[in-house]
Amino acid sequence: MHVGSGLVGIAWDAWLAERAGADAIARRQRARLAGLVEFARSASPYYRRLYRDVPESVTDPRQLPPVGKRDLMEHFDEWVTDPHITLATLKSDFLSDLSQLGSLYRGQYLVVTTSGSTGEPAVLVHDRNSWAVVSAVVRVRERRTLIKVAEVRALLRHGLRAAALIAGGGHFAGVVMTENARRRSRFAARRLRVFSVLRPLPELVEELNAFNPTVLYGYPSAMLQLAAEQKAGRLRIRPVLALSSGENLSVNGRAEIESALGCRVTDRYLSSEVPALTSRCRNGAFHVNADWYIFEPVDERYRPVPAGVISHTVLVTNLVNRVQPFIRYDLGDRVELAVDRCPCGSAFPTVRVEGRTGEVLSFRAPDGHAVTVLPLALGTVIEETVGVRRFQAIRTGPGSLTVRLEVWPGAVLAEVRRAVGERLDEFFAAQGAGAVAVEHSDELPRPDPSGKFRQVWSA
Repeated sequence: MHVGSGLVGIAWDAWLAERAGADAIARRQRARLAGLVEFARSASPYYRRLYRDVPESVTDPRQLPPVGKRDLMEHFDEWVTDPHITLATLKSDFLSDLSQLGSLYRGQYLVVTTSGSTGEPAVLVHDRNSWAVVSAVVRVRERRTLIKVAEVRALLRHGLRAAALIAGGGHFAGVVMTENARRRSRFAARRLRVFSVLRPLPELVEELNAFNPTVLYGYPSAMLQLAAEQKAGRLRIRPVLALSSGENLSVNGRAEIESALGCRVTDRYLSSEVPALTSRCRNGAFHVNADWYIFEPVDERYRPVPAGVISHTVLVTNLVNRVQPFIRYDLGDRVELAVDRCPCGSAFPTVRVEGRTGEVLSFRAPDGHAVTVLPLALGTVIEETVGVRRFQAIRTGPGSLTVRLEVWPGAVLAEVRRAVGERLDEFFAAQGAGAVAVEHSDELPRPDPSGKFRQVWSA
């Protein structure tokens, strides 16, 4: 099936694939990989050069070299397949203008920015077919699990009001998707809202109380903050459902959120590069949508690891996005494929994710009480500073933070450090924290001993 056959055709093929078994899924994967590689060779100078020694016929992804975010971003203009798209123009004409949030670049591309678990900022471009697959696959594969019948009835009684708990102020994936939905529908414009986790917690609580959301979606660390506010009586909302993504949700964290907010919490494993990577079955397992995404757990030398073994990282291939091909892309997550087939009966492989975790950081307020800060909120303040290429921020005490910076070529380290310090001072003041001493380390950002790159954590 050609991806241009429309949403209905893609949905029909997704429905057929889940019933056809593992062999049919593998055939779809091989055919789509061959077509993607052929197109990338012809339309992307980056891949044409990278694949110059690769056989003409590609039937196995292991015939292809892996790629990483840093190298791709350094060759952005050669990587993308539409010659009208350049990184400089994207940044100056589109990404710098927040009034463009959710709109289509050049009338056909959805553009998001992200840093991801490798700490390397990225600009991601998706074509219409890429998002059509996301919409169709989610609707087909999670039609019985995303929302329960009782939750639908509750939403019909109380109305849909969805609050996105994500970092605002930029073209981040959650913001772009929410604002795109608001642009396309008057109903969505009234019923969906972004609540930036960069806002001081008291202001966020006040706004949520006024909106009274029935659905929450976003970072689980933000939901844990809200759970504490709900228990303290400052937050007074009655959501029907909470959808978490962007960080790992622990068993204890899920129980805490469900107990405080009085609703079911479900989580998703996806990425801005591969936005419909997995779907959850009725048993709660993540299944890789292998008809549209190739998922390869590998060791530190990019060799395959067997099922039942935790990988060093995972290589992913988005088989549908043609404008910015992701082929054997190092996603940076530690994963483990299940040895046995899932009891739900699905032929799609099951994966357990270590991925990214989000612990809430605590700093001291002037009156001595604790002020909690989300790692993703603090990290956004740093990574959005002009000149920052990669960073790490380590809380070393209730009033101290150590920052490691890598700056872009041409940027002056001392100036970037000063700008980061000023932005952090403003951020902590807005959060109600006391003076936080920011120490700039001469060390560059680096992975931890396990090889995982963490951006923000408490020592």
